[in-house]
This record gives sequence, C-alpha cells and structure tokens, in this order.
Amino acid sequence: MNNLQKIAVVIDADNTQISKIADVLREISTRGRIVVKRAYGNWRKDSLKNWEVEIKRLAIKAEQQFDYVTGKNATDMALVIDTIELLYSNIYDAFVIVSSDSDYTPLAIKLHESGVYVMGVGEKKTPESFRNACDEFLFLENISTVVEEELPTSPVSDAGEKNDIASIHNLLKKAWEAFQDEDGYTNVSNAGNYIKRTKPDFDCRTYGVTKLSELLRAYPDKYEVAWSKKYSETLMYKYIEPEKRAGKYKKTSTKR
Repeated sequence: MNNLQKIAVVIDADNTQISKIADVLREISTRGRIVVKRAYGNWRKDSLKNWEVEIKRLAIKAEQQFDYVTGKNATDMALVIDTIELLYSNIYDAFVIVSSDSDYTPLAIKLHESGVYVMGVGEKKTPESFRNACDEFLFLENISTVVEEELPTSPVSDAGEKNDIASIHNLLKKAWEAFQDEDGYTNVSNAGNYIKRTKPDFDCRTYGVTKLSELLRAYPDKYEVAWSKKYSETLMYKYIEPEKRAGKYKKTSTKR
C-alpha cells in the first residue's frame, strides 16, 4: 500500500535499533506521508544516550517516560496510551509500531479492529503474535541502505556533487524498487514526491540542475530514462543495477 496520506509512527526506543531508524522512515515513506514521529524511552538511561543526535536530525519528537519501579519499564504503557489517543482523533489512516516486543500485540489488534492500516517494524525475533496482528510487518534485517561509490566524473556541477548526491541516488533506487511497473520502470514524478517526503530540503538546483529528469539524465550509467506511451507520455526511469552497467552513456529512448 503506497497511497496513505497521514501515517503516525511510534517508536519503542528500548526495543529497536537506533542505527536503523533513518532507513525505517525512508521505507515507511514509500507508503505515504508521515505526519507523526514519536520515540518513547527513559532518556536518562545510558543505553539510550546515543539516540539524542539521531532524534534531532530526523525531527522525531522524544517522549520521556521515567521508570517508576526499578527494573520495570514503563515505556510501553506510555506508547500505548498516546497511540490510542491519536487513534481516537480520527486523523490518521495508518499507524506504524517500531518494536520487537510482543506486548504491543493487543495494541495492533485494537488498531486493526478500528479500520486503520497497521504496520509493525522489528527484528526477526519478534514473536509471531505481534507480526500477525499487523496488516504488514517489516523486518529490520531486510531494511538497509547501500551507499554506492560515486563516479569520478559527472555532468552535474562540482558544487552539487559535494552535497549529499549519494543519498539522492539511494532514494532514487528506493523509489524505483517501490513504484516500478511490470516493465521495471518508475514514474519520475512519483519518485520526486517520495524524495520530498523523505528529504524535505531536496531541491534539484542544489545539484546543478532544475528538474529531477535532468538529474537522472546526468547519470546515464545509473538510470535509463524513457517516455512511456503506455501512460500518456509519462516520463519514466529504470535503475541500472551495478552488474549490468556497461560503462557507456545511454540516450533517452521511447518506452513502448
């Protein structure tokens, strides 16, 4: 499902990996627009001390929950209460619970019974009960970002290449994987919308071009760009896997 308009993401910091959170948000953004991002935990714990930098960078709202009794974690209860309040606001059409804890199974069931789309994200060790209570469950082990080595030369300006062009290539690949049609092509416009959801400050001019299509054409060894008559002259692109690259630039063609 990739047409969700208002997604709420709740993260149990005690039961997930901080190193994966950015990749998780990128994956969820292929389904639609994230409007709530909250992480729950007792931030005074040493085990969560590394979360601050990433939470700030990703604009996630940190919800503090003290442990009222030594050895007893109260984070899950705070997350559940807030999620139910969000549900009853009748604003959101999807909820994402990021945790490997089976204690969230009743919450997932309640959300599902209320008619919203429920997604879980956790490790493969997550109990089956929680996985089956969701409409969709993503394993953290399957969510990753591979940063490709940049080519030494490119038609894109040097100023643009000094910016995070590698992350844009990763997002373009992610969009291609998520939205490609049966012929292996992805609508350039859909890819652009996805990148803006994931990286709000994205602007083609940063990379020395004025349109996303121009950026794609600037890397003909990475992308094949084509006009599709099948979709009323829609501009499409295909990501070229590294092992299939011939090292030669390809010209824009017409996709039949």
